[in-house]
Amino acid sequence: MIQAPDLPGWAAIIVGLLLFAGAAFTLVGTLGLIRLKTFYDRVHAPTLGASLGTVLVATASMICFTVLQTRPVIHELLIILFVTLTTPVTLILLARAALYRDRSEGAAHVPADDE
Repeated sequence: MIQAPDLPGWAAIIVGLLLFAGAAFTLVGTLGLIRLKTFYDRVHAPTLGASLGTVLVATASMICFTVLQTRPVIHELLIILFVTLTTPVTLILLARAALYRDRSEGAAHVPADDE
């Protein structure tokens, strides 16, 4: 059962804008994945787009359900926490694995080792 008609106008506008911004950031991240050429470039755009997009959509959900007072916002806070923690870690692990693979294969486009 949807309870959106019970949402006040000011909250509906804020929720709508946050949802639109979250979808736009996710779209920009997706376009970056398609547009960029190398793996090292491609790995950044979807990571940033997905993180910020998820945070904005979860914030819109928190505002909506807080105004409607139908349930606590613990779910959204956990989603934001887990996405904020796991997405950068996944980025680092993928980049290090690709860098190790490229260095072991002797690829020419690999960034220099700064150690």
